[in-house]
Amino acid sequence: MATKKDGTSEVLATIASMSDRDRAVAERLHEVITAAAPELMPRLWYKQPAYAKDGQVVCFFRGADVDDERYTSLGFSGAANLDDGNVWPTSYAVTKVTDTEAKKIAALVKKAVG
Repeated sequence: MATKKDGTSEVLATIASMSDRDRAVAERLHEVITAAAPELMPRLWYKQPAYAKDGQVVCFFRGADVDDERYTSLGFSGAANLDDGNVWPTSYAVTKVTDTEAKKIAALVKKAVG
């Protein structure tokens, strides 16, 4: 039986290589996501940090510099259990992760994992 590769080292290396601005947000996002849902497996997805359950990416983020944006993007895939009626957000702009944002993000991740 094949085992899933733990991509933590690749995710941390990717975060370490980010610009100062992106790295600060990325380090905090990684910390919040892994604490909120330790069952998620870190991995790279399109060369960016992502977190998967049973091999399917549930959430991910992209540094601002990747897309020449003014914010890091936190996104959720179709595997995330965020459904709320007929319309719900799947992507968020993140410029800083204070304790207030960390609580919101943790709640989203927990809901996404189901």
